[in-house]
Amino acid sequence: MCSHQPLCPSADSSDRDAAHIVAFHPEQGWNLLCNGAIVFDDTGELLPDGSIVAPSRLAVAA
Repeated sequence: MCSHQPLCPSADSSDRDAAHIVAFHPEQGWNLLCNGAIVFDDTGELLPDGSIVAPSRLAVAA
């Protein structure tokens, strides 16, 4: 899917978020990366195979 040189990381690699953005939708809170992953503003992700990556949450001291 990626035509960049060097190729962007695949959707199943740990650095998948380094891929180029091909569709930018800030009004809806998501971006489509050239490796097929959809990255949401809350840091969650939807991968091309349908699997999800849960949003990362920072612990806040009370």
